[in-house]
Amino acid sequence: MHKELFDELVQVVAALRGENGCPWDKAQTHETLKADLIEETYEVIEAIDAKAPEKIQEELGDLLMVVMLHAQIAKDQGDFSINEVVRTVTDKLIRRHPHVFGDVDAKDTETVLQNWEAIKWNETGYEDRKSVLDGVPESLPGLLRAQKIQNKAARVGFDWDSVADVLPKLEEEIEEIKASVKKGDTAEIEMEIGDLLFSVVNLCRFLDVQAEEALRQSVRKFIYRFQKMEETLEGRGKTFKDYDLAGLDLIWEEAKQQEKL
Repeated sequence: MHKELFDELVQVVAALRGENGCPWDKAQTHETLKADLIEETYEVIEAIDAKAPEKIQEELGDLLMVVMLHAQIAKDQGDFSINEVVRTVTDKLIRRHPHVFGDVDAKDTETVLQNWEAIKWNETGYEDRKSVLDGVPESLPGLLRAQKIQNKAARVGFDWDSVADVLPKLEEEIEEIKASVKKGDTAEIEMEIGDLLFSVVNLCRFLDVQAEEALRQSVRKFIYRFQKMEETLEGRGKTFKDYDLAGLDLIWEEAKQQEKL
């Protein structure tokens, strides 16, 4: 990034929050911008999924705008500036990549991640962390958080040996769900379903699949097929209530065939 461009962006954001700035920007706080930060992040993800470079560029700009607002709020409060943010992350990248900026060897991605975790534990600000599982935000989506937790545990050796060990665990969890359903214990059913989901995430991890992304794709696929069913029913002048489950399943299969085309 040209320094002139970055400086201009800093000045624009400062002006928005200045004395004669925008009422909305001036009213924002770290707390009020939390939802915007999440929303803009997901819009970047949608642009990536759409494989649209121009849209990715635009959405990254929107995300950067929120970051800049957070930094300007901090500066207004006398906490830190965007320059300190940039300095901090630059120093961190250099420090945590000794295999690039130092004389440490890292033969593969796993070694890089292990070194990264080891370096983090010796940095200022991590003194209060007592567990290797500390540092994974509770606010992350459930599947994503589960996978990150499992990855951390695996790096210290707490892991199955192979995917063949994971599959029986899935079957075991399904049987436990069946047993809890028979008992009709709602709290136990919820717990057992959670255990099943956690085991599914483990399977994803062993197969190098991102659980959160896999579910997002399945939801997207379901929406496409369901909407095709709606189109089919509308074209026939029918509704879902005009068919039994077997009939709807045939229309679902038609939607699947259209998807393949």
